[in-house]
Amino acid sequence: MTASTFAASSIDTPLVRRLIAAQFPEWSGLEVRPIEPGGWDNRTFRLGEEMTVRLPSAAHYVLQVEKEHLWLPRLAPHLPLPIPEPLAKGTPGEGFPWHWSVYRWQPGETLAVERVDDVRQVASDLTRFLRALMQADATGGPLPCDHNFHRGGPPAFYDEETRRALALLHGQLDTSAARDVWEAALAVPFEGPPVWFHGDIAWGNLLVENGRLSAVIDFGTSGIGDPACDLAIAWTFFSGEAREVFRNGMALDRGAWARGRGWALWKALIVVAGMTGAPVDEMTRQRRVVDAVLEDHRRFG
Repeated sequence: MTASTFAASSIDTPLVRRLIAAQFPEWSGLEVRPIEPGGWDNRTFRLGEEMTVRLPSAAHYVLQVEKEHLWLPRLAPHLPLPIPEPLAKGTPGEGFPWHWSVYRWQPGETLAVERVDDVRQVASDLTRFLRALMQADATGGPLPCDHNFHRGGPPAFYDEETRRALALLHGQLDTSAARDVWEAALAVPFEGPPVWFHGDIAWGNLLVENGRLSAVIDFGTSGIGDPACDLAIAWTFFSGEAREVFRNGMALDRGAWARGRGWALWKALIVVAGMTGAPVDEMTRQRRVVDAVLEDHRRFG
């Protein structure tokens, strides 16, 4: 089987067992079981009690493997929360065409309002993490490109896609207001030195334990550039006082927030417009994100 013909549906527990047995026989006696949900960019499996295995689900995610193995150990000492720790890098084999990873298991549950004691504290802890990430040495870091779908670059990369979504949604939401938000995001380009960003700060990549934020995972879209893409969680998860805690803690200028609204709006619009194949409940959730972004623009834009 070649990379061009490989199907993500072929990634299953028997494949992972074969890869481990062939390449890391010292772990071949450990139980392998899938983690649900297993992710979109990668499929994730538990390996014993202390490790996870992550396999890219398509060729365009493979660049993330080398990036994470190179940079995560360098970033970890500078961050106030745990991040993934690569333990081993697998090679193509057993019918799987790409490199893959073994990580140390990170305990915790994905972020949800009912799993935390105080959402405002989560917002504060997250800003502390993101500001530390932004202050890490960016020398030689990966610039926005195909490896992270141009996160950290200008939102204008998705201009055509956003305008297509607006056209599809005409008459279904306030596309005039949404267009104003998008134009505002394009009007204020990032002009500072590139800094580290995560690229996909979302509830599924934030872990909680004992009611507190405990770890940040999945750095596949990370890189150096404009950190505005990390602001989207202000509208996708936070609201009210927690959103204000996050806004104040990030201490970024109005231009960054305009671009951040643009990043959140782009993703929400393409989901609501049915361009991603997302289920109906996700389309409904992203419709609420659009509403939150438009209201935020009316207040602060």
